[in-house]
Parts: sequence; C-alpha cells; structure tokens
Amino acid sequence: MKLYTVGLGCDRGAALETVREAVHAALAEAGATPGQVLAAATIVIKQDEAALLAIARELDWPLRFYAAHELAAVPVPHPSETVLRHTGTPSVSEAAALLAAGPGTPMSALVVEKYKYRGADGRHATVSIARKEP
Repeated sequence: MKLYTVGLGCDRGAALETVREAVHAALAEAGATPGQVLAAATIVIKQDEAALLAIARELDWPLRFYAAHELAAVPVPHPSETVLRHTGTPSVSEAAALLAAGPGTPMSALVVEKYKYRGADGRHATVSIARKEP
C-alpha cells in the first residue's frame, strides 16, 4: 500500500468545511484515501488554526508543525512571494508535506503539488501530498 503525507495551509479563520473539501479533493487527485496518510503538517504559526486542528482530529492524522526556517530550506516547485511575506517562508503546504515524508524527500515525491481551493466562506485552503519514500 502506498503511504502519503499531507501539507496543509489556509487563510486565517478558514471554515472546517473549506479545509475538508480541499483535503478530500486533493486526496482524490492523488488517488489516495485518508487511511493511507501517515501524517499532516503545517507551519508553527497555524498551531491554533481551528480548521486544521479539526481536520487532523476528524481524519485521525497526527499533525506536525514546522518553523518557517525549516520550511524555507525545502526546495519546492511553486514558491510564493505572497506566502513568504505572510509567513516567512515561500512555501507552507508543499514544504510541510515533503518534511513530514522524511529528511531528504525529493521534490519529485509530490503527487499533488499545490492544490488551491476557495471555499464558500471566501477563504482559501492549500493542500499538497507527498509520497512517503520507502
């Protein structure tokens, strides 16, 4: 069975439904199920983000948090100046997915690079999925 890690990002105050829809759409794109996910990850400044905490609880995923400098050190296919301005790193979801997959996981392990979703609440969620290398 293939195993994955999920990187999560969202606008502050995003609804759980927005994050849930983004996660399930990204999993479908990857051909993966929630049960194949070993862990989810995001940036430390999202430790109190209710929707991220709730989706991890709902899907029974451990949720890891990485510092901006840790995320910034990971090469990603879609760095963002906007994300850098707001978080101190050019990538949250892609870098978090790769870090959670293990040290040295290559960019090529991303099976969903940067799935962006705008929910009915007008807020955005971003999901990236990395294949856990054997």
